[in-house]
Amino acid sequence: MVGQLVFRGFIVGIVAGLLAFGWAKTFGEPAVAVAINFETAQHEAEAAAAVAAGKPRPPDDPVIFSRAVQSGIGLLTGMVVAGAGLGCLFAILFAFANGRVGNLGPGPISILIALFGLISVYVVPALKYPANPPSVGEPDTIKYRTGLYFLMMAISIATTLGALRLRRSLAPRYGSWNGSLLALGAYLVVIAAAFTLLPGINEVPATFPAVTLWNFRIASLGIQTVLWGSIGVMFGYVGAWASRQ
Repeated sequence: MVGQLVFRGFIVGIVAGLLAFGWAKTFGEPAVAVAINFETAQHEAEAAAAVAAGKPRPPDDPVIFSRAVQSGIGLLTGMVVAGAGLGCLFAILFAFANGRVGNLGPGPISILIALFGLISVYVVPALKYPANPPSVGEPDTIKYRTGLYFLMMAISIATTLGALRLRRSLAPRYGSWNGSLLALGAYLVVIAAAFTLLPGINEVPATFPAVTLWNFRIASLGIQTVLWGSIGVMFGYVGAWASRQ
């Protein structure tokens, strides 16, 4: 049963990846193109200043894949692979949650998993460490920034799971509504503490276009919303169909 669900999640994830590719291509790539042009202009200005000062011109960064490949087959491959992997993980979460969340059917359970997944895996970590386009961020700190982001993600996921478990233990004593509010309060306290204790990062160049930064971050949120949302909706039908077999 679980194996069949995982295979169906794999197929659903591929479809979701194709939808996310369409979103990224339409709304994300324009912001990326502006950011790359900004980065190129900065590099040329630095090179011109070096030549004017009698210094050798800084070497250009090696181009492994052209922009056409990156924004085409590269982006498509990345979105499909990410969608397929997420679909398989989603199927496992669905198999665990189905029948254990009150009287909810497969559709609502699937939507709830998608909602909690989107919030805990992307939205909360992105509020602390938002996505940045090319030319934003120092190359020397990329490992440091990546580590902090994944640490925030781990805290967010663990806190979400802990809050759900706390709500389940509090509901019999305080009622479903009050138990949910208490669990939500505990969740917010832990997340607020993480936001306060973890260091902030501000490496956006002063001259970088604010509109481009905003558009890129909204497009990134849209990609994750399309991925999680489409998987949640489609898997609701897949789960309901599997339950009738």
